[in-house]
Amino acid sequence: MLIDKGVSEGEVVTIKMSTGEELLATYVEGTPNGHKVKRPMVLSVSQKGIGMMPYIFTVHPDKEIVFNSATIMALVPTEKDFANQYLQSTTGIALAGV
Repeated sequence: MLIDKGVSEGEVVTIKMSTGEELLATYVEGTPNGHKVKRPMVLSVSQKGIGMMPYIFTVHPDKEIVFNSATIMALVPTEKDFANQYLQSTTGIALAGV
């Protein structure tokens, strides 16, 4: 049996919102009101495949955001390939072959 360790600070996480949106973000911490993340990106599907764009356009990219636990359906570690794409998109660092 695998032990679910949850999520850790600095880890790339996938958040499924109660509204149906799926986000990728860097996990900061759990708070009494929810979960704090930074650089949330919403997934979008186009003819070219799955893409990412900022979840909130009018906030500085480095601003930490708290998502209310009541609006989150799931919060889990992101699959490695998507996490690498997210990190490349948000930091500019390519993680080929990692």
